[in-house]
Amino acid sequence: MSANEKHNGAKSTLQTNSGPMTYYSLPYLNQIGAVKLDSLPFSIRVILENVLRHADGTLVTEEDLETVLTWSPSSKPGKEFPFMPERVVLQDFTGIPAIVDLVAMRSAMARMGGDPKKVNPLVPVDLVIDHSVQIDFFGSSQAFQMNKTREYERNKERYELLQWAQQAFQNVRVVPPGTGIVHQVNLEYLSSVVANRSGVLFPDTLVGADSHTTMVNGLSVLGWGVGGIEAEAVMLGQPYYMQLPEVVGVRLSGSLREGTTATDLVLTVTERLRAKGVVEKFVEYFGPGLANLALPDKATIANMCPEYGATVGFFPIDDDTISFLRNTGRDHQLVESYAKAQGLFRSVETPDPEFSEIVEIDMDEVVPSLAGPRRPQDRIPLGQVKESFQVALGDLFKKDAQASVSVSLQGQQENLGHGTVAIAAITSCTNTSNPSVMIGAGLMAKRAVERGMSSKPWVKTSMAPGSQVVADYLDTAGLTSYLDQLGFHIVGYGCTTCIGNSGPLPEAVAEAVTENDLVVAAVLSGNRNFEARVHPQVKANYLASPMLVVAYALAGRMDIDLTSEPLTKDQNGDDVYLHDIWPSQQEISNAVSSSLDPEKFASRYGNVFSGDEEWGNLPVPKGDQYTWSETSTYVREVPFFMDLPTEPEPTENILGARALAVLGDSVTTDHISPAGSISPQSPAGQYLISQGVEPRDFNQFGARRGSHEVMVRGTFGNARLRNALTPEKEGDWTIHLPTGEEMRIYDAAMRYQAEGIPLVVFAGKEYGSGSSRDWAAKGPNLLGVKAAIAESYERIHRSNLIGMGVLPLQFKAGESLGTFGLSGNETFNVSGIADDLKPLQDVEITATDAKGATVSFSVTLRIDTNVEVDYYQQGGVLHTVLRRMLSEG
Repeated sequence: MSANEKHNGAKSTLQTNSGPMTYYSLPYLNQIGAVKLDSLPFSIRVILENVLRHADGTLVTEEDLETVLTWSPSSKPGKEFPFMPERVVLQDFTGIPAIVDLVAMRSAMARMGGDPKKVNPLVPVDLVIDHSVQIDFFGSSQAFQMNKTREYERNKERYELLQWAQQAFQNVRVVPPGTGIVHQVNLEYLSSVVANRSGVLFPDTLVGADSHTTMVNGLSVLGWGVGGIEAEAVMLGQPYYMQLPEVVGVRLSGSLREGTTATDLVLTVTERLRAKGVVEKFVEYFGPGLANLALPDKATIANMCPEYGATVGFFPIDDDTISFLRNTGRDHQLVESYAKAQGLFRSVETPDPEFSEIVEIDMDEVVPSLAGPRRPQDRIPLGQVKESFQVALGDLFKKDAQASVSVSLQGQQENLGHGTVAIAAITSCTNTSNPSVMIGAGLMAKRAVERGMSSKPWVKTSMAPGSQVVADYLDTAGLTSYLDQLGFHIVGYGCTTCIGNSGPLPEAVAEAVTENDLVVAAVLSGNRNFEARVHPQVKANYLASPMLVVAYALAGRMDIDLTSEPLTKDQNGDDVYLHDIWPSQQEISNAVSSSLDPEKFASRYGNVFSGDEEWGNLPVPKGDQYTWSETSTYVREVPFFMDLPTEPEPTENILGARALAVLGDSVTTDHISPAGSISPQSPAGQYLISQGVEPRDFNQFGARRGSHEVMVRGTFGNARLRNALTPEKEGDWTIHLPTGEEMRIYDAAMRYQAEGIPLVVFAGKEYGSGSSRDWAAKGPNLLGVKAAIAESYERIHRSNLIGMGVLPLQFKAGESLGTFGLSGNETFNVSGIADDLKPLQDVEITATDAKGATVSFSVTLRIDTNVEVDYYQQGGVLHTVLRRMLSEG
């Protein structure tokens, strides 16, 4: 039976409350013997439905359908097939560069004689503005409004661009600032679980230009983060080409004990799965423990998927999914009917699918934990945090003595030292989407205030919920005032501390930290704690539940054992321990049940795209083409499509290349892509000053992602970057090798370009882990980097490099630059890429030192599919799409 016959034969009718609907039946495939449905992981069933529905023999072929039908536990990734996501979600840090690219493609299309309006999203796109608010103001009931006002002042140009995009592009909706974090808005409102398009029902699937798109897997919506460049291609109607993944089943058993939270569970899962190795694999959860997790707990686990390295962390549709949809005011009946008809509904009687591998996690064994001080997978049981920090102080931070610095705060002299908690932030979608830990933090605050306790005066406290509904249920529960009294006022509804939008430390604290080189800490309920991400002055960063964030704000230091030592003293001078203010699970459950109702969601999301008066008053530019400003420091036409030839130039070998940087293991996109604050002394800061921008108006790199002039100058600009070419320095330093002169990476790259010398970057394991930042590929491209040569890659970054025409090469197992006695000071030739390029072929590298001695070795081309070969040879994925649009007339 052909794919077309299976496609047509599977077409079935489902009777719903809205009348008969069409769907493409997976049980039909089971009935005709094409697949054993019960044995397939639920995530693969969703993929199968997608390919079946689109299998018309043209874009999706019979061979593609057979590829998915033949999945088995022993299957290894092989031939790629086209997956057609039904929608795309963006946040403003990644979304504005995507819009800028599309606008630049329109300009290029016009220059090339085509119709610029052909450059238009063909699938629905939702962009949520959530990454631009900074915590300039805190500790006040006015903090939210003051921060939002400052946000509009800084970002007026960017927001006007988005207003234009809404009217110029079809299928684009923008959720205005101050609404919530994209992933929580997606979870609570945007996702339907089952979509209805013109009377055809199908699973809601998506990709997002943010790695934490996976949060929605907790709601049984299959979606994951892709590079911004890949997301743009999907927006423009291109399939997402993927290989059929291995699926690791995580069997959950038991239940969380008293005193533990979903955050503790997810830190345990992250530790276990990162150690197991699940990069480029699907993870799917099953087992009796699912019955003991609320849907927000599942979303918490799914959200941390990038931290444990998998593509997805999927939970099947079950009764909990249906209840959550009902409680958030969405169509739960249609979802339940469709899921049961399709074999996509899981109950306790459902047979367990077959998985490639199985990992067992007993939730009875989970203990209160933090993760840090630098990586989310480095879990520390709460009772070992004190000892762990003291070890890290010497081993990681090279401090062998305690420090004590006296500062004046709120009219009192206070002592700060190594281990002082400078930031305590309830932030990030990971936890603010979960009412149990947010209510738990409020109940802790209530007990602390009732005993006369307060946060330490040197701690910058803040709360940035993922949606306005959080504020509603905290108000209803009567807990907001207690959080306020501890300094956890709402500072904004967006991604703040976790993305580096922490704002400045109090002046006295900042001066003490800088002048005495103190190792101070941040405790945040986020998902990322990489070096220099949270705040450039804060070296030790720990992930924790919102409840433990409150505890550390009260304690004010990391060198304390919260399981045995008192947090602080109460108003009577009595010691108060953590267990004295920790609420029970029953207390939390009762408060959640009494404070949440569907009307809160309906009220908050009823006019979600309208925005407030400030949003509505922004001027909206007119026309199908955007008018670029040569003086803008926020939005500039990217050079990628300037003078683009209608046919790609032949691929050439890379000859006479020099190393721009020689990097170690775990170099993240935070190290590569500009993020956080902009130093006046940096190349980006100097550029802005030259354009008449005062340092107070620099904003931060994320907000300036629409200007390549700023971004290229900040590439590899992380303050903690370590380049082996300049071992005595941290930051964006390198050697201009022909002269031996030490200089900034940007300045060296510009000199190399003037000299016609191509560049390469060497790296260790897990190169490009972290957020899915397209500028981690765009920046190197503009610096003149032709190839990255690493021991291993994180999935999204590898794809982004290809998408920008940068060659990803990988050392053979167990090999590195040092294996061949090389330092990076040599000249490098990369040969074998100018001929008939094949996925995963060997590529020859020849290194020549200053004396003329040569060393040759083979590396693996990490272009994994034929589609990726085409993208690379075209100069990038968007170049490919643009030429295709032009050729279609």
